[in-house]
Amino acid sequence: MTDILIVEDNTEISELLADFLRAEGYTVSCAGSGRRGIELFERYGARLVVLDIGLPDIDGFAVCRKLRENTDTPILIVSARTDKQDKLSGFDLGADDYIEKPYDIDILIAKIKGIFKRRFMLDVISHDGVSLNLADRTAEIDGKPAELTAKEFDLLALLIENKDKALKKEYLFNTVWGSDSDSELQTLHVHINRLRQKLGDDPKKAKRLITVWGVGYKFV
Repeated sequence: MTDILIVEDNTEISELLADFLRAEGYTVSCAGSGRRGIELFERYGARLVVLDIGLPDIDGFAVCRKLRENTDTPILIVSARTDKQDKLSGFDLGADDYIEKPYDIDILIAKIKGIFKRRFMLDVISHDGVSLNLADRTAEIDGKPAELTAKEFDLLALLIENKDKALKKEYLFNTVWGSDSDSELQTLHVHINRLRQKLGDDPKKAKRLITVWGVGYKFV
């Protein structure tokens, strides 16, 4: 699952924000239209949506309404519209916050961090000696702190959240790296091997991160 989905038609703004957020350790996907944003969310999910209102196809209010039909994922509206009624409409539709453009990027990131802290501060997943804190993105393996890259963390979290379930390689790759990634499927194999090393798993006799031949991988 992606940490943050940015739905913004201004490519320069979305790419700049994405770069800042990735530097903070978040995984980020970007959509340039409302329909694309809905499509990416329904396919990959997100822990937070940063949503512009003035989109080229359907406006952000319609996107917010659609997302709220099936999820309580935090939505942060970022818009050049400063009218009081627009803000009220956003909150009425279930937005968690509303910030006006132009914004100070440090303030926006602080708001995002605040939402993650409030929503996910107790969101810890663990299984068989592995513990992942989704709020501060820290990991422990067998009681000791473990240094994981952003992709290693996301991959391990996805596997643990679906423990004992075989996940297809394509699903793992698309979910962790996203549909717009320039990486190839081989990247998944490399990260699996790195995770096994950090888990202390022998690739030939893995006890936690298991290869399911013809399918993919599972965490047991």
